[in-house]
Amino acid sequence: MALDLLVVLIYAAGMLLLGYYGMRRAKTNEDYLVAGRNLGPTLYMGTMAATVLGGASTVGTVRLGYVHGISGFWLCAALGFGIIALNLFLAKPLLKLKIYTVTQVLEKRYTPLARQASAVIMLAYALMIGVTSTLAIGTVLQVLFGLPFWVSVLLGGGVVVVYSTIGGMWSLTLTDIVQFIIKTVGLMFILLPICLYRVGGWDELVSKLPAASFSFTTIGWDTIITYFMIYFFGILIGQDIWQRVFTAKDEKVAKYAGSVAGVYCIAYGLACALIGMAAHVLIPNLDNVNNAFAAIVKLSLPDGIRGLVIAAALAAMMSTASAGLLAASTVLTEDLLPKLRGGKPSSLGLNRLFTCLTGLVVLAIALVVNDVISALTLAYNLLVGGMLIPLIGAIYWKRATTAGAIGSMALGFVTALVFMFKDGLDANTPIYYSLAVGLVSFIVISLMSRRPATVASAI
Repeated sequence: MALDLLVVLIYAAGMLLLGYYGMRRAKTNEDYLVAGRNLGPTLYMGTMAATVLGGASTVGTVRLGYVHGISGFWLCAALGFGIIALNLFLAKPLLKLKIYTVTQVLEKRYTPLARQASAVIMLAYALMIGVTSTLAIGTVLQVLFGLPFWVSVLLGGGVVVVYSTIGGMWSLTLTDIVQFIIKTVGLMFILLPICLYRVGGWDELVSKLPAASFSFTTIGWDTIITYFMIYFFGILIGQDIWQRVFTAKDEKVAKYAGSVAGVYCIAYGLACALIGMAAHVLIPNLDNVNNAFAAIVKLSLPDGIRGLVIAAALAAMMSTASAGLLAASTVLTEDLLPKLRGGKPSSLGLNRLFTCLTGLVVLAIALVVNDVISALTLAYNLLVGGMLIPLIGAIYWKRATTAGAIGSMALGFVTALVFMFKDGLDANTPIYYSLAVGLVSFIVISLMSRRPATVASAI
């Protein structure tokens, strides 16, 4: 284990070094928030894929593979298809806007009040994205190195907070591309082949698992549809993902490199589901299926190689944690703080301060949450339930009003919270009821309120 710990420490030191290099490149607000809007295809593809594939996509999909078989890949598939759709159909108009946040689109179509109301929802979403992967970091370090959970969260999450704070999007981009390479090699080309070898090969895996494990629908059509309702649409409107789109040099980079990133996400989900299936054969009676990933890594790999795969998992988690962290601080400094400061724009120093403070909040929340997929579902339920209808309406319905948008956001958001509390975080009801309530309230309130005198184009 000492060798594994050394490998992980070297990895963490490398992330901090890249964060320092990113700090030297982040000389303006635009550099800090969107990497100067100047990323080419390689950096863009790597950072887009790394942002989406975090703790839930890695630890969570291995768990789903352990429980449901190959159909556990649908979580990553929904994310991957969302990335493809976003880059093919929305990236071009988004890049023309030269904005920093999703909520600025709502201001263009409605009023500044709509922007600020939606910023509260987006802030809650982005915070929970950061929490999800910080929680996964803590879980992996706890199981593999025997550290107390709170120590694991503070150590692993602390590295993310430091490099995100000092360099912003440039630090995230540089660390993301390294993390993308490490997790591709570590999970897809080391852990998966070794797990299959330990099982005895593909034929043995097939013989030792029930046929249902190899069906793509075992997880259930209701769950598959819900994943698309939550994650596919969530990708289309998430601040952490849009902020990556804003970094592209031009629309061609976004269209082609972004589509490749989406395909990669789907392949990654298949690999993680297969790892979970192998774990079910090798460790059939796990006390806690949430630990399937850490347990299979601990069982299957020799010292040193184990450390590399741990670093690969941490790479996946840190990339998403940093994306959520920067997204949350950007919403604060670009959407909410200027209102409190009389319209005064944020400075580079203020952005760094709020990224650090937001990081401390993320660490605090991660210490009291205990399920990565539930945390991710909470984030996307709040985002999609609260903001999908008003955003679509901003683009496609000329009769939409600010009152309708704000009413839809508030009622959709509250409905998602109520049904998550009532039926549980893993239930399908929160997203369906929140969308239904949001749609009805959006239409009714808009029709009852004054027709907008002029309608600006949102995109």
